[in-house]
Amino acid sequence: MNTEYPPTEYSYWQQQAHQYLLQGDFYKAANLYEKAIQAEPDTKSHYWHLGLMLLLQEEETEAQTTWLLGMAEGEPEQVDLWTVELIKVLQTEAERRGEIGDYLPAWAIRQHIREINPADINNLLHLIGLSILLETYTGEELTDLGVIEMLGSEPPIEVDFDLLMQLLKNVLAYAPLQPSSLELAETCIKYVHDPLVFLELVIAAAVEIGYILRVPQIGISLLEVCRRLDVEKYGKTLNQLAILPHLASFHQNLGQYDEGIKIAKLCYSLSEDLADKAFANHKVLRGLMSAGGYWEEVDSFMEEHESVLELLVKEPLPLATHPAKVQNLFSSTFFFPYFEDRADNNRRIHNQVAQLCQVYIQNKEKEQVERYRDGHLSRKSQEVAGKRLKIGYISHCLLRHSVGWLARWLFQCHDREQFEIYGYFVGYRKTSEPLQEWYVEKVDKAYKAGFSYQEIAEQIYQDEIDILIDLDSITLDVTCAVMALKPAPIQVTWLGWDASGMPAIDYFLADPYVLPESAQDYYNEKIWRLPDTYIAVGGFELGLPTLRRDQLDIPIDAVVYLSSQKSYKRHPRTVRLQMKILKEVPNSYFLIKGSGDEESIKNFFNQLAEEEGVGRDRLRFLPEASQEHVHRANLDVADVVLDTYPYNGATTTLETLWMCIPLVTRVGQQFAARNSYTMMMNVGVTEGIAWTDEEYVEWGIRLGKDAALRQQISWKLRQSRQTSPLWNAEKFTREMENAYEQMWQIYVDQSNS
Repeated sequence: MNTEYPPTEYSYWQQQAHQYLLQGDFYKAANLYEKAIQAEPDTKSHYWHLGLMLLLQEEETEAQTTWLLGMAEGEPEQVDLWTVELIKVLQTEAERRGEIGDYLPAWAIRQHIREINPADINNLLHLIGLSILLETYTGEELTDLGVIEMLGSEPPIEVDFDLLMQLLKNVLAYAPLQPSSLELAETCIKYVHDPLVFLELVIAAAVEIGYILRVPQIGISLLEVCRRLDVEKYGKTLNQLAILPHLASFHQNLGQYDEGIKIAKLCYSLSEDLADKAFANHKVLRGLMSAGGYWEEVDSFMEEHESVLELLVKEPLPLATHPAKVQNLFSSTFFFPYFEDRADNNRRIHNQVAQLCQVYIQNKEKEQVERYRDGHLSRKSQEVAGKRLKIGYISHCLLRHSVGWLARWLFQCHDREQFEIYGYFVGYRKTSEPLQEWYVEKVDKAYKAGFSYQEIAEQIYQDEIDILIDLDSITLDVTCAVMALKPAPIQVTWLGWDASGMPAIDYFLADPYVLPESAQDYYNEKIWRLPDTYIAVGGFELGLPTLRRDQLDIPIDAVVYLSSQKSYKRHPRTVRLQMKILKEVPNSYFLIKGSGDEESIKNFFNQLAEEEGVGRDRLRFLPEASQEHVHRANLDVADVVLDTYPYNGATTTLETLWMCIPLVTRVGQQFAARNSYTMMMNVGVTEGIAWTDEEYVEWGIRLGKDAALRQQISWKLRQSRQTSPLWNAEKFTREMENAYEQMWQIYVDQSNS
């Protein structure tokens, strides 16, 4: 015991040195440790702490000299022991710095640990994690520091699994497209002892990369890594059903339809419960219909799909069901209106599925739902007349998407003195998306969200949104789950697809034409009809056309029909009608444009043309235009556009009418079969509106043969730009705002009754 420092005083200076460290006064702390070394030169920890204080003063050479001095004249075994002690001192301070968010000193300390022990894998993992937090990570560190090589060595090294998983999560989030990120995921496989942790974080990263960043190929690679987990050890359900649906979607999104369909069918064969079967079958249908030429097979899968859903809705979903499974079900009825115009039956099943999912989510998040309900009641009792309403719009489509192109006029024209506009961007794209950024600038407050429905709903609730407008409907399950929690007192569906069918939605915005009067009988939501039209735009930007008739080997005097739609809108019954039109109009040609499997679509159309007696030489298959404004300019090559049925065009119809091209549309009973009808009524053109298959063919033939009638319609359409409600975005916005105010007044009046 050193006589110069009695125990109480010795304890005091140690505490004082630690206090100086916490206060950031490294100079005073160093002085104390220097005195301690003078008093106790054989106590090695004094050297380790003094060196640390010098390092924190950025005196690196002096720090290293101090540590070497402490280890001088030691035997190899002693030096090894002292090195362990030194590293522990440095690790303790590095961890403390990391916990308080002081990342740069933590990084510097761990760099010195690396110099002392370059094979310390856990320190290297911490070091890379800190470089991510400091935003200096480049993706090369995993290779340059030897991490990939160490993790890939045999036999496997000892590594902190939780730390490894945290780094993998951070690397995939920060540098998802770096090749080394995928390499890290691959090397992690043999260290996985908790497959749920690994699967959840890698699948989440694959979803982000594949759907949000739109790089499905890397998403596929990550999911294939997940499939390498020991199936026998972890079970087929764990390792397959969580992976295969996304894998199928990514292949389909890349246009690899056969592979996407095959994987979806594998998923269906592995599915045991009804929820899994429904979602897997939906993925099969998505692949078949997106490809465009498998309608006979679609028939059998659609029949099976409806049967599965009918069984599913008969009983509540157990609370033990995984939430992701339930979210998946929201979109399970998506393809019904593309397949058949059975408005009452389609809506019945759709509503039942939506209600089933809502009940489950509300039970699962019971505390959150009750807190929102109580909060709405409390706010309602304090509301004042004439307040500035808070309107929230939630969507994953406020970018280069049909919804994004059409909704911008409303955002542009909103009266900001009467309304405060909030935007909730689900799956916010971190890449360059000019239209998305336009929307961000147009709202008073933008919330750039991920895919957590609980977090998005909580933000909406905290923002005290009065009326929440859902622009996604069932096209995104996350949005459905948000709406199911009822974070706003009034909730409305508009524009994107049809109504979602959830009881949590109060209103569905329509107009006098897009739904028949009887529609309220099979809608859960209250149908709110705007005076003229449920959508209006101020026009469309046009580029320079890239299509010419001579390029397509079409005579100048020919009649050119056009259809530009996604593959799943091309129902064979309607295509047969289009071929009948073509057959009866001499010197006519049919331009076919839209996404899908090129070979499958060509075979599909060529076969139907042959069966209807139309030569294949009268069909032209066009590639997609790279930009929307070029696509619109290219519409000028057509004389007549032939609409699809039972699912009409919407954006494509607006573009056709804006370009003053006659349109033939078949009207049905469901919302999707009346889009073109309401738009044509609003521009004052009834020529081309067909209520039966026979009328569709008759109008197609008549417009093909009567050039004067086509010119007359084109003139009407051009004049409509100055008079039609369809092109009056300012008037439409006022009508939407009037609807919001009336909805709010009804809500307030109900509270006072």
